[in-house]
Amino acid sequence: MYLFFGIIFLILLFFFCLNHWRRKKIICKIRSMCMEEKCQMLEELIQPFGYSYVLSQDIFTSNRNAWQREFGYCALYDKAAPNFQMVFDSLPVYFDYNDRTWLIEFWKGQYGINTGCEIGVYYADRILNEEERKYTIFQSVEDGDMLPLSFVFFRQQAPIAALGCRHWWLTAFLMGCYSRPSELTMQVCITFPCAAMAEAFIYGLEKAGYPRESIHACCNTVTFSFAQAPAACGFFRKIRICIAQWCNRFWCRIYLFVTRPFCLSVDKILYLYNYLPFAFRRMFRLRRFKKHRRKRHK
Repeated sequence: MYLFFGIIFLILLFFFCLNHWRRKKIICKIRSMCMEEKCQMLEELIQPFGYSYVLSQDIFTSNRNAWQREFGYCALYDKAAPNFQMVFDSLPVYFDYNDRTWLIEFWKGQYGINTGCEIGVYYADRILNEEERKYTIFQSVEDGDMLPLSFVFFRQQAPIAALGCRHWWLTAFLMGCYSRPSELTMQVCITFPCAAMAEAFIYGLEKAGYPRESIHACCNTVTFSFAQAPAACGFFRKIRICIAQWCNRFWCRIYLFVTRPFCLSVDKILYLYNYLPFAFRRMFRLRRFKKHRRKRHK
């Protein structure tokens, strides 16, 4: 019996030493790489997931040609989000323009181990009534209909990201950061192709609950701050949100502990890719709704 436990102990000790040696070797390898090489490698790894890395801000953002573009968006996705460890405030703004119903939606909150925010631009093929809007899968806008979007993202009143470009889905994700949605604020700016579309959006924003005096318009550009808490939700949804946030905080702490030899996300991610490949793949499933391709409505 003692011999058996002695053998087990020696086997465990061997694997512990082997794992320690492997971990040290990976750390030395990453530290020996130049920043340009690391960023290039990271881009190659995360490109299939639809994201890019912004070194100057240490954040991740979505690409214009991301695979998520093929699947559009629907109000039902937001309701299912806590089941996928996504807890966020959302602000859907519907408005009719040019014989279509448009949806410009804003999100801010916790996406697994990431604190993030999003602006998505979608439309239907026709004008929809209010009841249809709840269940329609809106398609992502085509290249010619993308809008100049920008935001400054704040956590506890401190800026953590600022991005702007012509896009259909502008995002920023800060990996390894845990936040409650109420701690986050987006200062949003959108430039529309004409004053009529800007006015239609403002009308939709007012219908979503924003008072006119909190919306600022200059020519075709509209700016406002997205900080309000979501509407009250049911008891069981609150339970799901609490469970999701507990899991998010737990895994965020695990991520920070495992990657503690490094400070920047580029180093942390390359370390996980080499040390724990399955964890790397899981971390970039920021949006997991892939079951329904977009449907055109005629």
